[in-house]
Amino acid sequence: MNITLSADADTIRSARQYAEKHNTSLNNIIRDYLKRLCTVSSGRQAAEEFIRNAQQYPGCSEVGYHFDRNTIHRSELMVADTEPQYG
Repeated sequence: MNITLSADADTIRSARQYAEKHNTSLNNIIRDYLKRLCTVSSGRQAAEEFIRNAQQYPGCSEVGYHFDRNTIHRSELMVADTEPQYG
């Protein structure tokens, strides 16, 4: 069965570039997502799905990047300090 989806041109272009970078097609990514969306029925399955996706589509972090909760937390605090306070 075929479906038609709509999205803005920049989103489609970025998604196609992402798919190409990961040696797949936009169609395959969407098909896999829909299959998984319809079959995830528990928290454990959702966690396993997240791990599979993270391993299959690892993102675009710089080489050598290491996630550090403290750095992220400090960044969030800095943003919170610059937001206007109402009250």
